[in-house]
Amino acid sequence: MSRRCEICSKKRLYGANVSHSHRVTTKIQFPNLQKVKAKIGGKTQNIYICAKCLKAGKVELVK
Repeated sequence: MSRRCEICSKKRLYGANVSHSHRVTTKIQFPNLQKVKAKIGGKTQNIYICAKCLKAGKVELVK
């Protein structure tokens, strides 16, 4: 799994944890990916999409 939304290409974000003593360590935030069965190009495929695309109805889900 590539940890990337297959609709909007949302991927991980990098940031910094800064402690009280100002020691800086890197942190990674991943998107909220969900595995769904969707119809793409007339075929049914299992894909990973982010929750924002799922709520917006950007894919046609298959049940």
